[in-house]
Amino acid sequence: MATPPLLERLLNAPGPSGQEDLAAQVWREAAREFGEVSSDVLGSSWVRVPGTANGPLLAIVGHIDEISVVVTHIGDDGLLAVRQLGGFDPRTVVAQRVEVLTRNGRVPGVVGARKQKTKRGDDPKPYEFSDLFVDIGAKNGDEARALVRAGDAAIIAGGPLELQNGRIASRSLDNRLGSYVALEVARRVAAEGGAPGDVAGLAVVQEEVGDFAGSRTAAYALEPAVAIAVDVTHATDVRGADPEDEGDHRLGGGPAIGRGPSMHPAIFDLLYETAEAEGIKATVEISRGHTYTDADAMYLSRLGVATGLVSIPLRYMHTPVEVVELQDVEDVVRLLVAFARRLDPGISFTR
Repeated sequence: MATPPLLERLLNAPGPSGQEDLAAQVWREAAREFGEVSSDVLGSSWVRVPGTANGPLLAIVGHIDEISVVVTHIGDDGLLAVRQLGGFDPRTVVAQRVEVLTRNGRVPGVVGARKQKTKRGDDPKPYEFSDLFVDIGAKNGDEARALVRAGDAAIIAGGPLELQNGRIASRSLDNRLGSYVALEVARRVAAEGGAPGDVAGLAVVQEEVGDFAGSRTAAYALEPAVAIAVDVTHATDVRGADPEDEGDHRLGGGPAIGRGPSMHPAIFDLLYETAEAEGIKATVEISRGHTYTDADAMYLSRLGVATGLVSIPLRYMHTPVEVVELQDVEDVVRLLVAFARRLDPGISFTR
């Protein structure tokens, strides 16, 4: 299976938390091909497909922002101090090529690390972000400051890499996958003539920095009756994984359907039954409280929203080499298109 062209464009576009504009532009251009696109002051985007029978409004929500580093200081030596934007291990960015996103375009650089003074036989200390810096080749601070400002984010350079068995590796699969699924579900529903209720596909911002700002404000504005967050989950077919913690989710195993206190039980049941009816392999992902996804904000919007979570198994999350199987992505799209068709007029999720 080849990488869908839209997904490839989304993966190549930068979108650090709070600076998602370039990725959002790609998403909006694709959405305008079949519907009217709206956005808000935070930068979230959505496209809405009219329903055919006065069914409930369904929102499919994926966040479009990605983890990155942000420039915090420009030294007189021309090196850029950086800190994380979103949570991840500093070891994953050491010795990587990056692109700094500046007001005048992308500036290439590399991530270096403070030289450690160790004696022969001593183990090196683990890196912290205070040990790292970006080198753009500037001769001094004045030259660097002419190109870069504090607050500019930097992403890992390089596009997606196709692997064996329909798998790809890339930065920002978490969660361009979710925003791609949200748009593709809306597009297919539109191509099929609509579902009983309106279907909105959303690409929301600022999930990785922890407050779910984009999904919080978009859910408040749209007032969906049903919301499905689409995100990624840790694949368990890697060394050291523990399927006894939250379930067994492998590449090629299909959608992982969330079940837990914040997930509406009727939504979980309907998603599970839809997967069975459509012949889609699926697993159950257990949460015991917070899911740490946009679902945590949406289910509490206004008087409450009947919310579900569908995740895609992903290896090496929050690294530059996240790996996914494309068939799992396609199966999530199929599941949610079929789910939308089941939301008939009069259906109620009041408990």
